[in-house]
Amino acid sequence: MVFVHGLWRLPTSWDRWAAVFEEARFAVLAPGWPDDPETVADANAHPDVFASKTVSQVADHFDEIIQKLGRQPAVIGHSFGGLLAQILVGRGRSAATVAIDPAPFRGVLPLPFSALKSAFRVLSNPANWHRAVRPTFEQFRFGFANAVSVTESHQLYETFAVPAPGAPLFQSATANLNPWTEAQVDLNNDERGPLLFVSREKDNTVPWGSPAHRSRSTKTILASPRSSRSRTAVMRSRSTAAGERSRIRHSHSSSASCSGPPRESNGRASNLLARPFRVWALQGSNLRPLDYESTALTI
Repeated sequence: MVFVHGLWRLPTSWDRWAAVFEEARFAVLAPGWPDDPETVADANAHPDVFASKTVSQVADHFDEIIQKLGRQPAVIGHSFGGLLAQILVGRGRSAATVAIDPAPFRGVLPLPFSALKSAFRVLSNPANWHRAVRPTFEQFRFGFANAVSVTESHQLYETFAVPAPGAPLFQSATANLNPWTEAQVDLNNDERGPLLFVSREKDNTVPWGSPAHRSRSTKTILASPRSSRSRTAVMRSRSTAAGERSRIRHSHSSSASCSGPPRESNGRASNLLARPFRVWALQGSNLRPLDYESTALTI
């Protein structure tokens, strides 16, 4: 299993997820982007190592790593890592893929205001194309930690936030204006494995539901928490047959790489994929909702 992190993160942001899957006897690999430093402290001390990295450079880097594995892995990507995961599945590199709150690519027409606001610190200055930029705490809280307390937001910011190259954000934001953009996905590869989208209703960086515009392949399914009544998603735990419910907050990072897998009341990591989801099958331009009540989401 290969984890792909997004912008403003290092591979260590996947540590808690990796531990959960290793406990379940998966072989886990969380590579960095090219030249990623080993620690957050090193990354913040030497931001220039991130500068000028492009979508194609990073995608080719992960492509090369996967080809050395000898077999197709499952690939899980979050945020910009979700876009990279889609590029990899389009190249036929993964047996199955999960894109959590993935960044948009060419053909995704909506560009919500909240997404632009999340990236404004970078996109507001064209010179940032060749620079590496670290988010301010205010940007980080709005874009990645809006569903947790200010105190927890500060903890996450100090623990995970690092500079990131500006180029991929410009490439993604202008993808529909450039026919030759690197921020595009091969949607016509019939030999690729299945792809699962996961989106959250409180996400400001990739607003809830926007992945529904991204594919026209019958091999793609879309999933979001089964709640439309409130802004806090409600998902029923396997162990609560009596109707008790556990609540999970959903921002861009609250159940993804920043804070790790959801936690049960006893502190143990819960299995997000063992909870009911509202699942859609995408057939042509029509989304068909399905009720998925199994104890595991098998791709």
